[in-house]
Amino acid sequence: MTDDNNRPADEMVGEGADLERVSAAARLFDVRRVIGGLFVVYGLIVAVVGLFDSQAEIDKAQGVRINLWMGLAMLALGAFFLVWQWLRPPEVPSAPAEDDDRPPMH
Repeated sequence: MTDDNNRPADEMVGEGADLERVSAAARLFDVRRVIGGLFVVYGLIVAVVGLFDSQAEIDKAQGVRINLWMGLAMLALGAFFLVWQWLRPPEVPSAPAEDDDRPPMH
């Protein structure tokens, strides 16, 4: 069984698997996921520390629970990056046509 370009169907299946693997790698290494994940983790740590600040630490920050507020801000920023990545996933460029004789544009 062949397609319009007279290539065997098993080669087409291999290309689909390669495209799926490239797509998965693009999603996995999207910088928004890394940044968002780190901000969420560090935000949780800082917010929990801020919940248990002593009165001396609060007084040192002029009465503001700075760790709690910065932890919540970091959580919000991390959530923003993760939601952004979820709503607009990375687009994987399509493979160039084989009969195209032009050099690739970089």
